[in-house]
Amino acid sequence: MKKTDGGVTAAKGFLAASTAAGIKYKDRMDMAMIYSEKPCKAAGTFTTNIVKAAPVKWDQEVVAASPYAQAVVVNAGIANACTGAEGYGYCLDTAKAAAEALQIPESAVLVASTGVIGMQLPMDRITAGIKAMAPGLSGTLEGGTAASKAIMTTDTVNKEVAATFTAGGKTVTIGGMCKGSGMIHPNMCTMLSFVTTDLAISKELLTEALREDIKDTYNMISVDGDTSTNDTVLLLANGMAGNPEITEKNEDYREFVKALNFINETLAKKMAGDGEGCTALFEVKIVGAKTKEQAVTLAKSVITSSLTKAAIFGHDANWGRILCAMGYSGAVFDPENVDLYFESAAGKLQIIENGVALPYSEEEATKILSEPEVTATADIKMGSCSATAWGCDLTFDYVKINADYRS
Repeated sequence: MKKTDGGVTAAKGFLAASTAAGIKYKDRMDMAMIYSEKPCKAAGTFTTNIVKAAPVKWDQEVVAASPYAQAVVVNAGIANACTGAEGYGYCLDTAKAAAEALQIPESAVLVASTGVIGMQLPMDRITAGIKAMAPGLSGTLEGGTAASKAIMTTDTVNKEVAATFTAGGKTVTIGGMCKGSGMIHPNMCTMLSFVTTDLAISKELLTEALREDIKDTYNMISVDGDTSTNDTVLLLANGMAGNPEITEKNEDYREFVKALNFINETLAKKMAGDGEGCTALFEVKIVGAKTKEQAVTLAKSVITSSLTKAAIFGHDANWGRILCAMGYSGAVFDPENVDLYFESAAGKLQIIENGVALPYSEEEATKILSEPEVTATADIKMGSCSATAWGCDLTFDYVKINADYRS
């Protein structure tokens, strides 16, 4: 597997477009479209929140029941959540408009929305946006990048990545884009993620690969502990790479799983590192665990600790907060066996050994914690299992952004 340039248009046959529809934002792109020249196998995973937005319900039906998918229409600014039958009807209207513009069945159109909850979509602007985007679809990398910018809300940077790998003697490309900055918490976060590949693979294996991979990627990030109503990950495969269709878990399948994990983990970390108001990506590794479940529980507990996140913002090696968060996680371990390290581009420093503080340099610790990417590693010495979670620091700007989000 090798990283390459681009995002959702990197794979063969995938085109993208964007437009400024004026849905909520003024003078910026706020709608995006992804289109495949060939019908796609589709897989999806969605929010665990009981309150599910209309687009989530629509996409769940398309992924489960439609023979194929071929397009995705995304709007930023209004979430189309808690909008009742009217909101769901607007999903159908969006699909109909896209189907007419692209000459495909409405059942092949997926939709996604992000933004303010409780507002109805301005369908005149949505329809106009679709009509504007369809003729402008482009397979260039620039077209994909523009689409990744159009779906942003409070994101400060666009997020995309692509890679190539070999399957059946053919070069296969996989790429993706996502948005997510706030309302991000494990078990899918406030995020939209779209992954495209020209791989030929059965729908069953495509679905299994995605469902397994999100456990170690999107479900391991947190910004603020809030789980969104709109979380959606869509994976589309159009088979245009020309490899023999993958129908069993062979070496080609394993190569695909590796590439998918690279895409999803990269996008997940980009979201965590762009948390609302944040200044640093905070990575937590639990090693030496007895089981994977134990490691996951401990890592998530630390990454969601507001006190720990505040300490990272202050570049303060307040290791007691990390041990405390591990202690109330519900996972059983011996705190007197824990070793803890801080690490960044500025170096690595062991802070505690067997649960007791070492005579470390506060100046060196502050230097390490002042980098834009910081890792805390806790070795609990119970086994060989591990887990990694990603989050960010908690800043004054997070409160400012969310105190006035609707205006």
